[in-house]
Amino acid sequence: MKYTLSNTLEEFEKLALEWNSLLAESIANLPFLRHEYLLAWWDSLGGGEWEQGELAIITAERDGELIGIAPLFSTIYEDQPSLLFLGSIEISDFLDFIVREADLADFISGLLDFLASHTALTWSALDLQNLVEDSPSLPVLQTEAASRGWNFAQETLQPSPYVALPGSFDEYLAGVKKKQRHEIRRKMRRATADEREVTWYIVDDETKLDKNIEAFCQLMTQDPEKQAFLTQTMKSQMNAAIHAAFDAGWLQLAFLEVDGEKAAGYLNFDYDNRIWVYNSGLDMKFRDLSPGWVLLGYLLQWANENSRSEFDFMRGDESYKYKFGGVDRFVVRAKLSQ
Repeated sequence: MKYTLSNTLEEFEKLALEWNSLLAESIANLPFLRHEYLLAWWDSLGGGEWEQGELAIITAERDGELIGIAPLFSTIYEDQPSLLFLGSIEISDFLDFIVREADLADFISGLLDFLASHTALTWSALDLQNLVEDSPSLPVLQTEAASRGWNFAQETLQPSPYVALPGSFDEYLAGVKKKQRHEIRRKMRRATADEREVTWYIVDDETKLDKNIEAFCQLMTQDPEKQAFLTQTMKSQMNAAIHAAFDAGWLQLAFLEVDGEKAAGYLNFDYDNRIWVYNSGLDMKFRDLSPGWVLLGYLLQWANENSRSEFDFMRGDESYKYKFGGVDRFVVRAKLSQ
């Protein structure tokens, strides 16, 4: 394989078509690895998470064909020069290399050789955050590190609950604990029977997208923690990511309304036959209706009826995820150093 370092925005932008084409066949076809998502992430360095960074995207070609991408950037992290995945750390739930499984071992072996020998790269740690625990990259990285005498450390970061969907909402509910199943049904019935008009929808009109994004941000800011998170830079980052996802066809921005007023919103990604739950917001004056639960119930019903295979609650151990049947898997950090 021939390895190339791309460290300019122009080089990054030119990779778009090949990037997404390879991603669709790679070991981890994740929305957070889509070219349009990472381009938006890079524009604000993760909504201001990073003060500085330099692109360090490494591509591998064989006979003129793109075989693998290490979507990296260089920065100072934990007081040492490090290479991290683009998208790290806070706002991109899952990250990985972009490579087909058949090419993975050769790609990582050549990548580590390239990193060790390239004079333009200054780093002391390859710090790979937010890998899913069953990523095939992890055992390969450990084996390759051992063969070179490098240090390798792996740690568990967070749970990331998910639900496998059977294709029927009733079957899904049957798999939830009895008490919670009854609670979900009761709250959805109560919303339907309420004297106020309770409706929900998924945004599909581009001309109304900005208005709905602003409404979603307003719902988020009713939570003090989310209000602190949603700085102007982070808001711009979210706006860019939402537009990128909408333009590429994998946005699911949904709202529950009570008499035409937004009571709850979910910002999800509808990607690779799965729903990825990214963020949410509530208007607490409607808490008597449990609008978050009701909207989540409708979204799970929609996902089953539209043959989505999985509902991924993503990182975090919030209790509602388990009440809706979430089963843990974990994201991990792998750190290599020479």
